Amino acid sequence: MLTVLVDYESGNLHSAEKAFQRMAREVDAGEVRVTDDPDLVARAERIVLPGDGAFPACRAALLARTGLFEAIEQGVIQQGKPFLGICVGMQMLTTTGHEFEDTPGFNWIGGDVVQITPDNPAMKVPHMGWNDLVIDKPHQVLEGVVTGDHAYFVHSYHMQVADPVHLLAHVNYGGPITAIVGRDNIVGMQFHPEKSQSAGLRMIANFLQWAP
Repeated sequence: MLTVLVDYESGNLHSAEKAFQRMAREVDAGEVRVTDDPDLVARAERIVLPGDGAFPACRAALLARTGLFEAIEQGVIQQGKPFLGICVGMQMLTTTGHEFEDTPGFNWIGGDVVQITPDNPAMKVPHMGWNDLVIDKPHQVLEGVVTGDHAYFVHSYHMQVADPVHLLAHVNYGGPITAIVGRDNIVGMQFHPEKSQSAGLRMIANFLQWAP
């Protein structure tokens, strides 16, 4: 079994690579590779799309690599391969991002990515650091994870889903902030599971064993 972490020069993938490789060894989930090769993405059984930075820049960088997004979309939408989007990799699942300019997303999970606006003006944006997950719906990737488990966030924008059925978990930061979304073979996490200690590693292991 091969899991790929898609590299389109949107952030340092070293810690994510190490975390996924560690959990793949623990649950006997095969090989984990970081790649920008569309052919390797096409051969993978599982696809992970990280992302750090601004929505428009990440979207442009991904599309600039010939055949890369097409390989991802073919695998995820046409073939139903398990997919995990992390941080901006999750945000791009939505219909439109509104960071700096309106930017189309993949439209795999309907909604919009909007700026965080805490109801308490003393709360700083970006939302940075640890926060407690609130589990809204059960999911195989969340097996063993409970409300109150911690996850590590660094972001100024978050997804607002069009259909609440796609909201799997949120956190509170001057109001609800989307933490995990999902449908069918697709899951997205706004936080960084590779930096979220035991809960994050558990979710990575669950993803590597997930059979949608």
